[in-house]
Amino acid sequence: MSQNLSAPVLAAVPLAPLFGALVAGILGTKFGGNSIGRRASQSFAIFGVLVAFILSAVTLKSVAFGGARFNETLYTWMVVGGMKMEIGFLVDGLTAMMMCVVTFVSLMVHIYTIGYMEEDEGYNRFFSYISLFTFSMLMLVMSNNMLQLFFGWEAVGLVSYLLIGFWYNKPTAIFANMKAFIVNRVGDFGFILGISLIAAYAGTLNYAEAFAKASELAALNLPGTDWMLVTVICICLFIGAMGKSAQFPLHVWLPDSMEGPTPISALIHAATMVTAGIFMVARMSPLFELSETALNFVMLIGAITALFMGFLGIIQNDIKRVIAYSTLSQLGYMTVALGASAYSVAVFHLMTHAFFKALLFLAAGSVIMGLHHNQDIRWMGGVRKYMPITWITFLVGSLALIGTPFFSGFYSKDEIIMAVHASNLPASGFAYFAVMAGVFVTAFYSFRLYFLVFHGAERYDQNPDAHHGHGHDTHAAHHDPKESPWVVTIPLMLLAIPSLIIGYHTIGPMLFGDFFKDSIVVNAEIHKGMEVLAEEFHGAAALARHGFSGTPFLLALAGVVSSYYMYMVNPALPTAIKRSVMPLYKLLDNKYYMDWFNENVLARGARGLGVVLWKVGDQTLIDGAAVNGSWRVVGMISSVVRKFQTGFLYDYALTMVLGIFVLMTYFVWLK
Repeated sequence: MSQNLSAPVLAAVPLAPLFGALVAGILGTKFGGNSIGRRASQSFAIFGVLVAFILSAVTLKSVAFGGARFNETLYTWMVVGGMKMEIGFLVDGLTAMMMCVVTFVSLMVHIYTIGYMEEDEGYNRFFSYISLFTFSMLMLVMSNNMLQLFFGWEAVGLVSYLLIGFWYNKPTAIFANMKAFIVNRVGDFGFILGISLIAAYAGTLNYAEAFAKASELAALNLPGTDWMLVTVICICLFIGAMGKSAQFPLHVWLPDSMEGPTPISALIHAATMVTAGIFMVARMSPLFELSETALNFVMLIGAITALFMGFLGIIQNDIKRVIAYSTLSQLGYMTVALGASAYSVAVFHLMTHAFFKALLFLAAGSVIMGLHHNQDIRWMGGVRKYMPITWITFLVGSLALIGTPFFSGFYSKDEIIMAVHASNLPASGFAYFAVMAGVFVTAFYSFRLYFLVFHGAERYDQNPDAHHGHGHDTHAAHHDPKESPWVVTIPLMLLAIPSLIIGYHTIGPMLFGDFFKDSIVVNAEIHKGMEVLAEEFHGAAALARHGFSGTPFLLALAGVVSSYYMYMVNPALPTAIKRSVMPLYKLLDNKYYMDWFNENVLARGARGLGVVLWKVGDQTLIDGAAVNGSWRVVGMISSVVRKFQTGFLYDYALTMVLGIFVLMTYFVWLK
């Protein structure tokens, strides 16, 4: 069916944003002499992403309704020992869906940026970065081999580093982007080990060729150990996903990345980059299905992330950080689904989450703009009457996030809970508790945020930082809010639509149809979760109606009611609870002391090891013994030998006679 999809058209999808990035980044900045202005830079960048979205939508239509597929190499870079290093595309249901999600959210962010970054001096540079990020993400999801996958993987990490530290004169932003870069390198080390093991034992980097040898890999052990090779490969690959998709304990970079401008929070840390790990594990499902140990590990890590990162969202006061911890928790839900072999459910939640989480971040940015860049929810309140569009779209996103029946988030989250319940893995008991408890926690912190921002008394004039400015704005924060311009509100409304309806319309074909039939592999004889879900599915409407009587809905409702009572009816109660559980509050406020551990144990330990290697290894052994020691030995030997070089003939004659005498004595003694 590859003839149905054109290689040049597919190549245009990532190349169009790349073209926009190059024009804005070169001609629109000092590097190119500021040859074009803001309007031209934004136009080229937006046009490139628009072209990519249109072509992605056409591709999705061909894949979903025409059965089109594409898996070809476009360019061979080199051949090393029979192993091909190639650039190529694999387009199936999984790829086509990701292409549309990435390009649509990116397009909304590009339009939104016109309003949000209007006063920023780095306007053109920002458009260049976000277009370059879109190119990198598309190369990642469209790849048909692990070399190109790794290129896209590292490219999105690099561009995220640039975006998080976009305000490079801000110390906290520089610390945050360095933290993100270093933590991701830890995960990427595991990722490249996994790819290297596949290359070493399968002899190929191509997906289809490697998956064809999966059964052979399953029969091997890692040399020198009793460990199954495929288990080691999968765990190494998942360590890469832990870094990119911010799973415990490699999650610490994501909350701090909120130091970057709000549009990149939506683009990178809600919809695209952080879901790259989820996409990668789903793509590698033929390997993961061969190792229950790896699946258990995946499920356990996901469950810890889903529950314990949600707890941290309860005490946050920065509007973006609350949503950031929500992202961590929802990524945990996706990872739990991967561990339950419900890969299609994980990817389904990836899609629905991309829309409503991007909506929440952009709506939060609209609130920040309306409040003159104040981000502390304690000094908000009553925003609803000033910013009606932002209010209603934020409410839609919040209802989708907590899994309200008929909203998109309900369908994906409910199916994850059911898949975990149907799983027979040892970790499924704890995982089921974690995802169920997470429902209440998510609803509580989501509507705590909603009520404190949009309802209750106006608290703008109580902000102690009102006259010190926030971010890159120096206006006082006590002025009345005002609705954002259309370039901000239009993306909010367009994102609210899929947040409402896309789950209802796509759950059937994506989970129980043939949409992922050749993208995802599940061993149905061992992992029966998807079969159980299919048996209990009687249509999207029936599922939602039944959802109103289910335990998850009751838990979510309890979370909403609890937050309303504590922050609207009896606002003194949270303070009283905080005093009574102060040790627990300090634990959460210090983020389980993970940052302290990383900085004071790992970082100091690494520095200490570095000092030892420097003092002992470098100065003592290399410089002292090997380099300086060698010339001292040579000098000592030469000083002795030099005494025999007198220049007198009779000394040399005597030496020869003595030498002959010694040799004769030696040979006589031997006889």
